Amino acid sequence: MSGFAAVDVIRAKRDGGVLSDAQIDWVVDAYTRGAVADEQMSALAMAILLNGMTGPEIARWTAAMIASGERLDLSSVARPTVDKHSTGGVGDKITLPLTPLVAACGAAVPQLSGRGLGHTGGTLDKLESIPGWRAALSNEEFTAQLRDIGAVICAAGSGLAPADRKLYALRDVTGTVEAIPLIASSIMSKKIAEGTGALVLDVKVGFGAFMKSVDDARELARTMVELGGAHGVKTVALLTDMSTPLGRAIGNGVEVTESVEVLAGGGPADVVELTLALAREMLDAAGLSAADPAAALRDGRAMDVWRSMIRAQGGDPDAPMPEANEVEVVRADSDGYVATVDAYAIGVAAWRLGAGRARKEDPVSVPAGVLLHKRPGDPVRAGESLYELRADRAELLPAALAEAARAVTVDVRPPDPRPLVLDRVE
Repeated sequence: MSGFAAVDVIRAKRDGGVLSDAQIDWVVDAYTRGAVADEQMSALAMAILLNGMTGPEIARWTAAMIASGERLDLSSVARPTVDKHSTGGVGDKITLPLTPLVAACGAAVPQLSGRGLGHTGGTLDKLESIPGWRAALSNEEFTAQLRDIGAVICAAGSGLAPADRKLYALRDVTGTVEAIPLIASSIMSKKIAEGTGALVLDVKVGFGAFMKSVDDARELARTMVELGGAHGVKTVALLTDMSTPLGRAIGNGVEVTESVEVLAGGGPADVVELTLALAREMLDAAGLSAADPAAALRDGRAMDVWRSMIRAQGGDPDAPMPEANEVEVVRADSDGYVATVDAYAIGVAAWRLGAGRARKEDPVSVPAGVLLHKRPGDPVRAGESLYELRADRAELLPAALAEAARAVTVDVRPPDPRPLVLDRVE
């Protein structure tokens, strides 16, 4: 492909024009090869953020991202394949219990996941809390595990949508992460390239989410559902509340522990509710609507798949999680009811404690994080514990305490209950 200059493509989008298929194919390919410089792609990304893209432009951009690498062939997997993607939240450990649960009901779940950056935790970081567990699998290992166990959670190989990997890192440092066309094409190029037959999206809305408004979240969901359909992947999206953290555990090892509680038939009600809601959507999309995921939690089938999945990737499902060296308990000043638990503030507090990273190369702490002892609506007496902060080092506690201090409010009357699932887009 030739005959284009990067500056002409940038100008076209800067001036509100619609990029042609040939321009899009060329610029994505040339950027992946290094023929378009980072500063040029930064300018184009900012023009896209400011001026948007039409539906056909986004579809072509996504197709060009997929074409930059390989597309996995899962035709050797006998079960119907279905995946889930969350746009990221605080305490969002849903992938951990959901993947083995859906597999226990007869589907195959090819879950390519990522690491956390900033206040939202990454699924791979959480699973790497388990001694021996490895995130990197070859395509052959990935497919074999899907055939044998029906569930795999691992890192995306370098061959899948390499254009996205390069562009994602650029967006992160140029203030263009929020561009809906770029978010949608980033997520969907990887999910389509992994070869899944169906996809359920969990689009988070609220203080702790990337999308703060329901309208923005619905636009993103609709864009991704249309992209999935255009590429032959049956796609449905749920908009779910992320004003309050999911569950009581926010961190890495602590979220694994809570996920295992869910798989054992317990766990916080909101985590169980969302896990089952997404499981039902995934099973329906895979043509297995008669399956009962609640029964698979109760009778231990989901736990059996979890243990097999962890062992297959070198992990010890019976290994205890390490304990934090420092624990600080924060108590209520007055009687009343917990009114709010701000997901963003709690997420930043967990990050300050070492549970997250500021740069992609930073390590994360396994035991660090926040444990909520009270959630919105819970009654509380003065002196009772609201939450605890866990860290490896005492010097990390003050900054986390300052962040978390604004997160939990107590009122004389309980708050109105908030629905967890806000909308559905198909």
